[in-house]
Amino acid sequence: MLRSLNKLLKIRRVVLDLRRWWLVKTKGVDIHPGASISLSATLVGGAPRAIIVDDGTLIAFKCLLIAQTPEGIVKPIRIGKNCFIGGGSLILPGVTIGDETVVGSGAVVHEDVPSRCIVAGNPARVLRSGIEVGRFGRFTYAAQNQAIYYQD
Repeated sequence: MLRSLNKLLKIRRVVLDLRRWWLVKTKGVDIHPGASISLSATLVGGAPRAIIVDDGTLIAFKCLLIAQTPEGIVKPIRIGKNCFIGGGSLILPGVTIGDETVVGSGAVVHEDVPSRCIVAGNPARVLRSGIEVGRFGRFTYAAQNQAIYYQD
């Protein structure tokens, strides 16, 4: 059983790498190799480097990132390091999301978001600032809380 799961993980890695290559070549997206983007996420660049995704960032399912206005003007989107973009979120043209930021599911982000905060809602508002997150927006204290909860 474990061997078959390892094969699936390898196949998944190959599919994600092919998708990253396709997005870079056809959509004008700059994705760090350490970032992870769901296969169901949609990125609309419109120009080279119109969307930049940094290391350790996770873009979840059904997210939509649009770097082009209805008039055809390209306004770049930049997502910092160690961010989590929740499922179904919409990132509009010209938005910069700071490092270590968590965007809640279904949020509509229309203006810049500072580093180390949680935003959610339509329109997205800062709910909490000064947070600490690790790779892919995982809260650093989550492992500590889990260890405390499951103590005998």
